[in-house]
Amino acid sequence: MKSLHVAFLFFCSFLSFMSCEDEEPNTGDLSYITYSPELYTIQLPKHFPSMEFPADNISTKQGVLLGRHLFYDPILSADSTMSCSSCHLPEFNFTDGKSSSTGIDGISGKRGAMSLINIGFIKSGLFWDGRVKSLEEQALLPIEDPIELHHSWSKIIDDLKVHPKYPKMFREAFGIINVSEINKELAAKAIAQFERTIISKDSKFDKVSQGIGIFTDKELLGYAVFFDTDPDVPRSECGHCHNIPMATSDGFFNNGISSAPTLEDFVDLGRGNVTGSKADNGKFRAPTLRNIKYSAPYMHNGKFNTLDEVLDHYNSGGNLSPNKDPLIHKLKLDKYYLDGLKALLKHLMILLLQQS
Repeated sequence: MKSLHVAFLFFCSFLSFMSCEDEEPNTGDLSYITYSPELYTIQLPKHFPSMEFPADNISTKQGVLLGRHLFYDPILSADSTMSCSSCHLPEFNFTDGKSSSTGIDGISGKRGAMSLINIGFIKSGLFWDGRVKSLEEQALLPIEDPIELHHSWSKIIDDLKVHPKYPKMFREAFGIINVSEINKELAAKAIAQFERTIISKDSKFDKVSQGIGIFTDKELLGYAVFFDTDPDVPRSECGHCHNIPMATSDGFFNNGISSAPTLEDFVDLGRGNVTGSKADNGKFRAPTLRNIKYSAPYMHNGKFNTLDEVLDHYNSGGNLSPNKDPLIHKLKLDKYYLDGLKALLKHLMILLLQQS
């Protein structure tokens, strides 16, 4: 009986050994997953400029899908309560509907979240002050900002490496062969790929631009006032900073939002804080006006709650400061022309989020 018992134990040990041999070793290998990236094509109308892509981050369907998952995943915040999308909600034109954005600790920043509409066309720098040059660089910053997601990339990467889905998605998007290759740069590239798909292109304004739509009389009046196309209507100067087809000039301006006796007196230095030039103090990005009726409150500090307030501001000529843009002056537009402008703005753009 004793020999039989020993033989049985040996047999069980052998089976256990063979079973371990058959299991995949936990090495993080991903090479067994198929890597076959498909280009993601963004269809743009003819009146749009072409979108430029970094040579090392061409958009693929797999990359966009990974970026979308990361964009909406609260795994990117320290307490798993917020994601990128928390401050960039589709229903608010990819802003958060607040005058100043708040992060996971309830601390308010000094500016509101900018819209991500057509963000892939911006070349002069991102954020209200243009402090970063690319979407890839921009995607890195909110994660470790103590006012925003207040997390650490090293901890996020550790979590992504052991996640049940993300290692496979990183392999399919970027061709990595081991989970050890997952890093913050690849995560940022994926988020940037997704953000480039947030496109507004099929509005009534776009249809008119393509000859397949017609403005109402009031919208046509607003167009003439906005773009200064008719010598018989007063000029508004709007089209200089918000030109077509993006409804922004991709530049930075002092539009008279804040009063400042000297260039050192701005509460928020804006672009000047980035360039170090006093002449840039108080200047901020001219945001796109596409889907503007969903973006309230308006301006970098959320000063205005309605389009009427915005139009009243520009009609008044704004507040005084040494470097206020010369195009910001008293317009003296009466209600007839202001209503035309508002009609154009309210129907200017309709959101279209491309899907992969």
